Amino acid sequence: MQKLREILDRIDGRGYKAYKDLQGGYSFGEFRLLVDYVQGDPYAPPSRVRAVVPWETAGLPEHALQGEARKVAARDFLARAFSRAVQGERDIRIDAGKQTVLDRTACLFTPDGVELRFTVTLPARGRTILGRQAARLLMEAVPEAVSAVTVRRLDLKALKLHCDVTQDQQSLRDQLDEMDLAAFLADGSILPRRSGVDDRPLQDAVELSSPDTLQVTLHAPNAGDLSGLGIPLGVSLIVGGGFHGKSTLLKAVEAGVYDHIPGDGRERVVSNALALKIRAEDGRVVHSVDLSPFISELPYGKSTRDFSTDLASGSTSQAASLQEALEMGASVLLVDEDTSATNFMIRDQRMQKLVAGDEEPITPFVDRIRELRDGLGISTVLVMGGSGDYFDHADTVIQMHEYKPRDVTASAREIASTWATGRVQEPGSALGRPKPRSLDASRLNPCRKPGKRVIKPDGLDALLFGRDEVDLRALEQLADPSQVRAIGVILARLAENGQVIQDPAARIRRMLENDLPRLAFAPDGDLARPRPLEAMAVLNRLRSAHLRGCKD
Repeated sequence: MQKLREILDRIDGRGYKAYKDLQGGYSFGEFRLLVDYVQGDPYAPPSRVRAVVPWETAGLPEHALQGEARKVAARDFLARAFSRAVQGERDIRIDAGKQTVLDRTACLFTPDGVELRFTVTLPARGRTILGRQAARLLMEAVPEAVSAVTVRRLDLKALKLHCDVTQDQQSLRDQLDEMDLAAFLADGSILPRRSGVDDRPLQDAVELSSPDTLQVTLHAPNAGDLSGLGIPLGVSLIVGGGFHGKSTLLKAVEAGVYDHIPGDGRERVVSNALALKIRAEDGRVVHSVDLSPFISELPYGKSTRDFSTDLASGSTSQAASLQEALEMGASVLLVDEDTSATNFMIRDQRMQKLVAGDEEPITPFVDRIRELRDGLGISTVLVMGGSGDYFDHADTVIQMHEYKPRDVTASAREIASTWATGRVQEPGSALGRPKPRSLDASRLNPCRKPGKRVIKPDGLDALLFGRDEVDLRALEQLADPSQVRAIGVILARLAENGQVIQDPAARIRRMLENDLPRLAFAPDGDLARPRPLEAMAVLNRLRSAHLRGCKD
């Protein structure tokens, strides 16, 4: 500490670049402070700092270190505790997250102890160092925040609840396959959110209550037996009037691939880990995707077996997303008619009469949904309020009425048998899982200029990767900007390969099986683990990517 104070006294009033003298390590008695990177000027990205608290000082209870789920939850809890301790310090920031519990690099458990990674914006007047203010930040505010993650100040009851709830969610998710479920939503869950930009639970919302015919009971290691709505594998429709909660239910299922904090309302809502939302996405790039099962030969003889475009239409983009989902290994498709291309979803009898089948290249989703289930084992959870033609193929039909689910499967089947649609099945080419495409990694470039790597998320909307900006607005299951940043790092690691990668999806899965800090180029604290599905989906939307289909 004395060494740090001497440096700050010496550089006080000097030009900003003198802050570089701070790089190094400093003993604070109860922890060690490491200044890894110092910003070059006041307007550059903030300085990166670590604090390592020895295990004996941290004093974490044994239960927080038992099993990976509880370790991830404990690290998440400690990062949040540090964040609360620096709430009044706008120049100190840690990547603590919001409603989801994610594997992050903000807090790590290492052989040396608990490692916190955060940023500090070093103070200046213009470009002149303010040494006293820097001393207050580094020698008063930081030690105070670090002490908040030690056993002396931790809320141990809240820590245990955080670990219990996270462990329960992972256990519930693990039980879905053996129960033949795509998702489970416990009774009493709060599904509606406050707004499109506020993911906290809506106050005074209707609690979920499951109909008896769809109620299942799972066992959580800490909460015990939990009853709730089980959405079976197969083809499940979510129907109902407008504003009654159809899309709200689907969004809860989308979010159920991640764990949520206590009090979120969805902390007992879990979904198949390989559930993926697909939708129409006008204008997206498509790289060498076989669309033939859904879109046959286009006008002027253009083949769709190895299809590429820089500006996909709604139906083409949704077909591409579905085929990419199958290539990536998705096992449950999540679809909402509100974000789908109508002509991709359905062609009714009247349209079939007007436009003959040999004049329409699109095989609609309604004619493939059963084949996906029976031939490939792919389940679908579909919000559909506008077409009863899907009743013919549904295994389960859930009606949302005033945010409460009803089982109307029997009624839907009776309607389907009584009121025939009259439409003709429109078969396409054989449906199978697409073969992996190859990636020419030498074409990936994270640098805007030589040696200047640019990996920068714009919230959840976009990723700036080198000279490319990837539009991510259609990837609705991304939960945190730090996942976007981690995906950018993964793409940069792929670029280091410099060769042709025969199965990039498999390579990404292997990369994400390792510890997340190993992916980083420096001791960064702002990475959160994404799913391989989203990482590959970002690669699919990178315009400079050079993906090529299998020619066999």
